[in-house]
Amino acid sequence: MANDKPNQPQDESRRRFLKYSGTALGGVVLGGVIGGLVGSNLKQTEKETAPEPGKSGTAPEDRDYNQALMFFSQDQFLTAEAAAERLFPKDDLGPGAKELGVAFFIDHQMVSQYGYNARDYMLPPYYKAEETQGYQLIFKRRELIALGLDALNQYSNTKYQKPFVEITPEDQDAVLTAFEKNDTSIKDFPASNFFAMFLNLTLEGAYADPLYGGNRNMAGWKMRNFPGNQMSYTEYVDKDEFVKLDPLSLHDHLELG
Repeated sequence: MANDKPNQPQDESRRRFLKYSGTALGGVVLGGVIGGLVGSNLKQTEKETAPEPGKSGTAPEDRDYNQALMFFSQDQFLTAEAAAERLFPKDDLGPGAKELGVAFFIDHQMVSQYGYNARDYMLPPYYKAEETQGYQLIFKRRELIALGLDALNQYSNTKYQKPFVEITPEDQDAVLTAFEKNDTSIKDFPASNFFAMFLNLTLEGAYADPLYGGNRNMAGWKMRNFPGNQMSYTEYVDKDEFVKLDPLSLHDHLELG
């Protein structure tokens, strides 16, 4: 009967060969400097290379992985960020749209059911809507916002010979006002439709739950003393005085649970 037990001395020798030949090969490929370090690196002790207890080898970075583009091009995002900041600017009361991450909120909405008009009836026949009926266009919201942001740059380039993000804040206000008052036009729909929708999205991004990309660090809520998504108010409803609560997001409930 054959011996099923592995030959341990042979395996150990094979491991050492793979370890050191792989290291040496890396030195050859990457150049003489790294190759020259192979010997000294192999001589380092575990005590010298191991991180301190409770710490990783590299310092952790503070990253918000929710702040990522899903729909906008880079130019559209920067235009949205600049336009939102003029509609919701930073002041003595708190941060503006840029610091709150409002443009990320708008970007994320464009890839949601809202951006695709998933719950709206979008089939013909189409009729001209009354002004009081609000948004009644054949364009999906994501299409309207993208076309509107491109139009902001086209209008700015025509009038000021610079894209929207490079003109002065006063000129940016003038461009946005032209869109609000329909002093310019966008292909196949009124500029005011874009302005009204973008304004609403800006306000939503400033005050929505941070889960959706805006209201960074719940700073929008903190400006308003809004408690956010609390689990319950039963211990406060009978109190006569105003109770100021630290806001909680939906993410906080996940951590608490």
